[in-house]
Amino acid sequence: MTDIEQELADHGRFARADGAFAPTTNDWDATVAVDGETVEIAVVVPTLDAATNDDVAEVVEDGWYDTFERRVRDADSVTLAADVDVRSVGREGGDITVEIAFTPRSGKAADDALALVNYVEGTWFQGVIPGYDYVGRVERMRQQAAQNAESTEGTPL
Repeated sequence: MTDIEQELADHGRFARADGAFAPTTNDWDATVAVDGETVEIAVVVPTLDAATNDDVAEVVEDGWYDTFERRVRDADSVTLAADVDVRSVGREGGDITVEIAFTPRSGKAADDALALVNYVEGTWFQGVIPGYDYVGRVERMRQQAAQNAESTEGTPL
């Protein structure tokens, strides 16, 4: 096991999963793998249409996706890790997959990886459009965010 892999294994917010690592505190599927000195991340979030019980007009879906893609490409500003590269943002069916690679800072690989996964998820969540009937999972996330904004312990969106 490399030093980077050991750091991920020792971090309290990652678990081993099929030869890679999965964040344990996130809402959507994500994997973190190590290739030499590079950390590779894949985060899968739903399209707007897949996140709602309503029909979403194609023009709305395309505009929403375009905005998400543009915003998520700014991931290099989230961490001080070197060479943050959003390698691809693609959609297939009801899924959007964001692939990011970076060279971690010494002793900060797990924190940098988690920050990037959180950035993708946060960017997705900021794109939630009011007025749609969202699927249960998304509706629960919205309710939790509202509760956190009302409490003194959470941060408002």
